[in-house]
Amino acid sequence: MYKFVLICFFSLISTLINAQEMTSPNGQLSMTFKLGANGTPTYQLSYKKKPVIKSSTLGIETVDVASFTTSFEILKVEKNTVDENWNPVMGEQKTIRNNYNELLVKLIQKDQKNRTMFIRFRLFNDGLGFRYEFPKQENLKYFTIKEENTEFNLAGDHKTFWIPGDYDSNEYAYTTSKLSEIPGLMKKATIDIHAQQPIKNLAIQTPSMMKTDDGLYINIHEASLINYPAMALNVDATNFKLSSHLCPDPMGNKGYMQTDTHTPWRTIVVSDKATEILASKLILNLNDPTAYTDVSWIKPVKYIGVWWEYFVAGKSTWAYSNENNVKMGDDFSKLAPSGKHGATTQNVKKYVDFAAANGFDAVLVEGWNVGWEDWFGNWKEDVFDFVTPYPDFDVKELHRYAASKGVKIMMHHETSGSATNYERRLDTAFKFMADNGYNAVKTGYVGKIIPRGEHHDSQWMVNHYINVAKTAAKYKIMVNSHEAVRPTGLNRTYPNWIAQESARGTEFEAMGGLAPEHTTILPFTRLMGGPMDYTPGILQTELSYYGTGSSQKVNTTLVKQLAYYVTMYSPLQMAADMPENYTRYADAFQFIKDVAIDWDDTYILEAEPGDYITIARKAKNKNEWFVGGITDENSRTANITFNYLPKGKKYEATIYADGKDASWNKNAQSYTVRKVSITSTSKLKQVLGAGGGVAISIKESDAKSLNGK
Repeated sequence: MYKFVLICFFSLISTLINAQEMTSPNGQLSMTFKLGANGTPTYQLSYKKKPVIKSSTLGIETVDVASFTTSFEILKVEKNTVDENWNPVMGEQKTIRNNYNELLVKLIQKDQKNRTMFIRFRLFNDGLGFRYEFPKQENLKYFTIKEENTEFNLAGDHKTFWIPGDYDSNEYAYTTSKLSEIPGLMKKATIDIHAQQPIKNLAIQTPSMMKTDDGLYINIHEASLINYPAMALNVDATNFKLSSHLCPDPMGNKGYMQTDTHTPWRTIVVSDKATEILASKLILNLNDPTAYTDVSWIKPVKYIGVWWEYFVAGKSTWAYSNENNVKMGDDFSKLAPSGKHGATTQNVKKYVDFAAANGFDAVLVEGWNVGWEDWFGNWKEDVFDFVTPYPDFDVKELHRYAASKGVKIMMHHETSGSATNYERRLDTAFKFMADNGYNAVKTGYVGKIIPRGEHHDSQWMVNHYINVAKTAAKYKIMVNSHEAVRPTGLNRTYPNWIAQESARGTEFEAMGGLAPEHTTILPFTRLMGGPMDYTPGILQTELSYYGTGSSQKVNTTLVKQLAYYVTMYSPLQMAADMPENYTRYADAFQFIKDVAIDWDDTYILEAEPGDYITIARKAKNKNEWFVGGITDENSRTANITFNYLPKGKKYEATIYADGKDASWNKNAQSYTVRKVSITSTSKLKQVLGAGGGVAISIKESDAKSLNGK
């Protein structure tokens, strides 16, 4: 009897010693760390006493040394609190608060010669971040990761907004379903995309957005992805459990580590308000501050481009010639021109003129360099050299002409997935840019990756993207990457990595179309990690306009395209339509000309993933505000408040609204523009057409009266 009581007593003491608890600064979130059976690390997370993550295991399985999964004891526990402010180079807010409580659990495996692993938890008011750390130590120098065994054991069969897990593409349409329904929907969701590599076991991508039956919103992603493969999520649809799935290399290994080192942060953003998910800066806060000493050259960019005309009507092409077998070093002046090449000196000058006349910073030119004739899908290494223009593209003359107009030309580096070729040519390519007045580049990774066997999301490629950003910074060049790994807040650490695509963007409106709900999901998923070059602004939504017989259309109203400049954050924003269409819709185009792309403050007015979003923002260093509201395939009334405006002043609001007959599939280009007088106490109920939107520009007004109320 006494022996039994004594055993229970020591068991209780052992449990108390192994359990570590922490709450968020506001007390609404709480987490517990424990060592479970066999010394396995576990954690759990609750929000307002509701379970978010039930007890879930942590650990890393290895190839060449004993795994970091069991036989741990707690060596030491350290706690800390941080509350500070910092200013991003560009962003949705001028100042960001970084406030968290920290728990550092130092673990030891005594049966592995006292080998140590640390797990660092940071609990914010809006969620949890944690990572594995491996200090330099005598008995651990190098190790190879077989898999990371991080679990997210969910509390129920949540509604989930997801795309299939894939090592090479994020360009899927979103599916909305219960977790339990994912297995039956995966085949349909895994649509054909060039160079894709779907994960064989059941998996989805991050950021993964969920909503519980009792109204909690949960977002799972990662932060500060450096020297490590990207994480997808295995789905246990029966037990409602997600677990980490790292992208492999050609050997099947997941990562090669040398101490002192650590993993990226695993992030869980949670709230009972959808607006607070969009307002979260947790992922940015988990990234390191930039080490750049001079960031004065990193500036927001509003641009147009020789781009959309390639996608519609067959107006022009990237390639100079119809020849389908070219090699690097060929004399392209001897090839017969097709007569449809878009990146000609004459055509680019027209875009430069339009940019200059309408206050745009830059003109993107795709298809300017030799090699586009047979690049697509051939998996060859030496495709582009990034310095040799086609015969009809005069680099020097365009530099001179654009500079005389106060406009920059934006470089395009399509790598065709040949990262090895690009690595060899980075310095040469960026020096060429600097010598010819370019200060921004759009990089592309369409195709299967070289080194062959690597993936877009593998450790090797993750390091490649960062190397591109760091090398570009030496030449004071900003980078906009397409087809790269999804972002994880690294625009804080490398602020010249100004934007990414890494999702299904506007180009797909010309290739089958996007569902009207698509852009009401993206801010809750892809944009959680960082700004997106979505390329909005298509005002000619009926593509049959171009006379090709196609019934293809952009599945939005014209006004929704305007609203994207507010709802889809990026300091790099394209007016993606062709200049002649902006001339035809000059009054609507005015909003694109006026709208800011860098902000002092952001106000999430209303939101529901998959349904609607309304956001207001204050322009950086200006007394100007802009509002954007969008909806899915259903018409709705947006409830817009203005209490963020300074009190006691009158403002002029220019409201761009869907016409009464407008919807994404009928009369999409029907719209109205009106001016009204408002104050900070004003409220607006604005009807949005199905698949529609609203866009509002607000400026201080001295006028005593304006039309409307």
